Amino acid sequence: MATTALVDPDTGLTQAQLAARHGLRVAGERPSLVEYSRRLWAYRHFIAAYANAKLVASYSNAKLGQLWQVLTPLTNAAVYYLIFGVVLAQNSIPNFIAYLTTGLFIFNFTQSAVLAGTQSISSNLGLIRALHFPRASLPLSTTITQFQQLLASMVVLVGIVLATGEPLTWQWLMLVPALLLQAVFNAGVVLLVARLGAKSSDLKQVMPFIMRTWMYGSGVLYSVSLFDRLPGWATTLVQYNPLLVYIELARYALLEEAPLLNESLTQLWLVGAGWALVAGIGGFIYFWRGEQEYGRG
Repeated sequence: MATTALVDPDTGLTQAQLAARHGLRVAGERPSLVEYSRRLWAYRHFIAAYANAKLVASYSNAKLGQLWQVLTPLTNAAVYYLIFGVVLAQNSIPNFIAYLTTGLFIFNFTQSAVLAGTQSISSNLGLIRALHFPRASLPLSTTITQFQQLLASMVVLVGIVLATGEPLTWQWLMLVPALLLQAVFNAGVVLLVARLGAKSSDLKQVMPFIMRTWMYGSGVLYSVSLFDRLPGWATTLVQYNPLLVYIELARYALLEEAPLLNESLTQLWLVGAGWALVAGIGGFIYFWRGEQEYGRG
């Protein structure tokens, strides 16, 4: 009696061909940019809830709790005023207290977001390896957390500005779009450093020095008129410093006689919007391209 041999239809196929035949895909495969954006939007409630949880947890062990959201920027402002307003006597700037605190609070928004964003992937490896979700949720939640803290700082800033004699004008409304542009810029930078921080754990050690240097180049603690002493090309470079731009937009909105390096308000808005667009889109694309890398190795 003849023996009939059954031939397996998968015989001779490569692993890629087998996967395609049975509808299998690579685990953690990077989706298209449009699909990734759609998934990220679907996780918006998770991002908001995670940001709120991080904000509450950051003050859970302190007796004064979330009151530190107000006390921290207020204490920092007092220390810097003691050094630069009293010891170094920056009397050439009208209402130096309001000038200093405005620059300090606006800069601190970016600084806190960037420093936290550097570790947003590396400090959440357990979550990344356990659950499947768009990894951009983590750095974006960090940005939202810092934005919530900024709102508390703005309450303190408004109180300081009014207490030091600045009038309440319609010009103050300009602060809202300026902060929104800075938030978009921050989100893009945070996505950028989140991927870099995931690749190199040493970045979190270097980043504080980078941010401190950035602060001194943004006219936070002293009059921006000092930048006029630089060579022409260097002054132009400082004028396009994104943090200086956002600080000057805030100072223009809140203060009547603040010295500004950029005298053209139109230029300030264009540069501020340009940086938000470039950083926001560029940072998002750069982070998306590394989606398959996070949590591996």
